[in-house]
Amino acid sequence: MSVTTPIKSVSEQLITALGAQAVRTGDQITADWGHDELGTVAHRPDIVVTPKTTTEVAKVAKLASAAKMPLTTRGSGTGLVGGCVPTEGGILLDMSAMNHIIGLDEANLTVNVQAGVQLKTLADYAQDKGYLYAPDPGEKTATIGGNIATNAGGMRAVKYGVTRESVRALTVVTIEGQVLHLGGQVVKNSSGFDLKDLYIGSEGTLGIVTEAVLKVSPLPKVSTGLLIPFDDFKAALITVPKILQSGILPTAVEFFEADTVKYWEAFKKQAFPQSGAAAYLLMTLDGQQDAVVEQNYETLAELCLDNGATDAYVLDTPELKANVWKARDSFLEAIQASTTTMDEADAVVPCDQTAAFVSFTHDLAKQENVRIPGFGHVGDGNLHLYVCQDDYADDVWQKKLMTVFTALYNKSIELGGKVSGEHGIGYAKRQYLQATSDAAEIDTMQRVKQALDPNNLLNPDKIV
Repeated sequence: MSVTTPIKSVSEQLITALGAQAVRTGDQITADWGHDELGTVAHRPDIVVTPKTTTEVAKVAKLASAAKMPLTTRGSGTGLVGGCVPTEGGILLDMSAMNHIIGLDEANLTVNVQAGVQLKTLADYAQDKGYLYAPDPGEKTATIGGNIATNAGGMRAVKYGVTRESVRALTVVTIEGQVLHLGGQVVKNSSGFDLKDLYIGSEGTLGIVTEAVLKVSPLPKVSTGLLIPFDDFKAALITVPKILQSGILPTAVEFFEADTVKYWEAFKKQAFPQSGAAAYLLMTLDGQQDAVVEQNYETLAELCLDNGATDAYVLDTPELKANVWKARDSFLEAIQASTTTMDEADAVVPCDQTAAFVSFTHDLAKQENVRIPGFGHVGDGNLHLYVCQDDYADDVWQKKLMTVFTALYNKSIELGGKVSGEHGIGYAKRQYLQATSDAAEIDTMQRVKQALDPNNLLNPDKIV
């Protein structure tokens, strides 16, 4: 991509438009702005801009468009697919200063936020006001804009849906600097193309989300959990569709196996509660009445016991529930600590195919002589699998990684699934999306991209 205007000229125009404090160049740009949590994809931007308002974002976009300079948007940089890496340099739009919660609309059960607000900040704010912001991705320091960019899911998606289901309205800046106000305080909308949904999950390749109106709901008065051990992972996973068919919808249904528990015990140097099983289901249930929640968890416990569970432990104290879920939240760190380097697949399959998919990963690990530990949100079929380098030399591991990823994604498609359930495609997973998608689907995505970003300036090299 050729930049038609020199970087120095663009940076001077940006300083004039936003002030010197909002613009960084040269040695002011550290390596942190050139990568996300994936780490293996890195490239520093030429200019970093930190806007505070939608108007300032529009000014940046207009200048980037005129200069034909790449423009990449970054939140907290917690992504795992190189999605916010400015692979062609240019301008990096750091949204961290757009971190204000604009207000809560209790009558319409919505909250209005800037895109740089962190998930944990919004969740705590809503809870303090007596409300629940339902999306619950594992990385709590991720920004709301980043969650919207990837349509992030998380543990509560089985009951409350992914981020898309909680977005009522968006403010989006186009590459030409136009400001779009999409959606609104309405629950229903059949007024033309649903452009709001087009931008959700587009990973900053079609426009820049600057504000969002998000759905909240009254905070559940009661919440409890169940830890269900099984002697066989297939029995655990085959039980999940039966749970979903029971008429009782858990808030979360998580799955993990003995090897993941062992990595966590070594990492934390403590015993996991009720360790020793081959596999576990971990559920939460919430509601407004104690009696209803109690009846629901008793029913689900009996269902699991009737389908091969060896026991059912009710996490009926805040301390016990917190301890088990704190362990679940640190499984990723534990696996990371057990190896030299790793990469992740977050494939998603239909819920009734999770047993077949996990069985395939076991066979693949033996076949390729590589560790593939994992865990997942099996209530919605989303599995997180980690391919570990261990003692392999870098060149050998890279080949093995590609072989394993290709096999995993091909299997997920064969089972009716998709390449990514919640992390997105970004830079790192493009080849797998291309290889597992219909040509007509990829062509349609490219035509949308061409229509909304004809010079390929917005987050280039991502998705398609």
